Amino acid sequence: MMNDVLGLIMGGGRGTRLYPLTKKRSKPAVPVAGKYRLIDIPVSNCLHSGIDKIAILTQFNSVSLHRHIFRTYRRDMFTDGWVQILAAEQTPGSTGWYQGTADAVRQQLVEIKNSDTKYVIILAGDHLYRMNYKNFVEYHVESKADITLAVQPVSAQEAPALGILKRNSDGEITRFSEKPGPELLDDLVSTPDSDKPFMASMGIYVFSTEVLSKLLSASGDDFGSDIIPKALSDHKVMGHVFNGYWADIGTIRRFYEVNLELAGGQSFDLNAVNQPVYTNARFLPPTELQGAKLSKVLLAEGCRIGGADISNSVVGLRSVIGSKVVMRDTIMMGSDFHETDEQRAENIRLSRPDIGIGDGSVIESAILDKKARIGRNVHIRSLPDRPDSENDNWVVRDGLVVVPKSGVIPDNTVI
Repeated sequence: MMNDVLGLIMGGGRGTRLYPLTKKRSKPAVPVAGKYRLIDIPVSNCLHSGIDKIAILTQFNSVSLHRHIFRTYRRDMFTDGWVQILAAEQTPGSTGWYQGTADAVRQQLVEIKNSDTKYVIILAGDHLYRMNYKNFVEYHVESKADITLAVQPVSAQEAPALGILKRNSDGEITRFSEKPGPELLDDLVSTPDSDKPFMASMGIYVFSTEVLSKLLSASGDDFGSDIIPKALSDHKVMGHVFNGYWADIGTIRRFYEVNLELAGGQSFDLNAVNQPVYTNARFLPPTELQGAKLSKVLLAEGCRIGGADISNSVVGLRSVIGSKVVMRDTIMMGSDFHETDEQRAENIRLSRPDIGIGDGSVIESAILDKKARIGRNVHIRSLPDRPDSENDNWVVRDGLVVVPKSGVIPDNTVI
């Protein structure tokens, strides 16, 4: 059956809530857990579920995402499957960019039909979870649904920010509201005697290709706001409950929390033996630790770390951390390369720090994007209720200091 399923992954819009991490890349290209990118999650889930035909719809800031997909997911001539990019394009029938999730799929219907699959599973490119889509598709087929949504129980605190649905005892969805206000929540309770009484859409859908094509012939640019609510009146829409770990990484704060949960060994298990997360295979040396003290640290390969004290943090690929550095509750994404002796000499000439964290710096509750240059004796402190702001080389979002990609923080700076 899974040979007859197309995996269609949304490549993300502007991603304004993840700015500045999305200043130079799309949401699915944002690094996660020190060595992966968010796009690796749905692609890996597809491959483990037996879905060999995978298409990724891309549009905004897509160069690094395209590069990663090309380097990572190259299938050989002996497989029937493929991982391909469906980039937004102007055609005789469409001259505009994607206007939403449904419009993106609508504009690529010709390519979707050319995949010659009976079913289409539509996936988000910025979620962290592990799901066997085979069970999901089988539920869709056995229940004779027109559309099936993956749903998850959530609390009253989480519900207003999500798409909330009412599911009856047969599993059929009877009502749907995208980000409902408090006045609507009482009518959307699915399990009243639970600490998670609401059912939230995970933004994952299964359609037959035929039904999908018919639904997209009508107006509506977004699945959650337009297509799904309209379909409830004349289509059988089912909800498949998923009780595993799931995180929608839509904001800087949530991105930060999820990464630190991974560093603490909580929630999502990166060590699942039979279901690894695939990513670009790199040829990196082992990480060097020269007197470092680590506690609850997710540590990638290729790092060089001096006598630093690092706790509750993520240390990404090729990170360089000097001596007498204290780093707490921080995400450091690392670098795409190690600087050579000539490049470090050029840094001295330009009076700029090397890539990494210089000696004696103290970094607390921060996100350091790739190739960030943090000088010596820099102090980035955690302040309660820090307002959002933007400076030349650092940004505050959701109370966190974010040093953008290639940002430079000179010696002795205090933030």
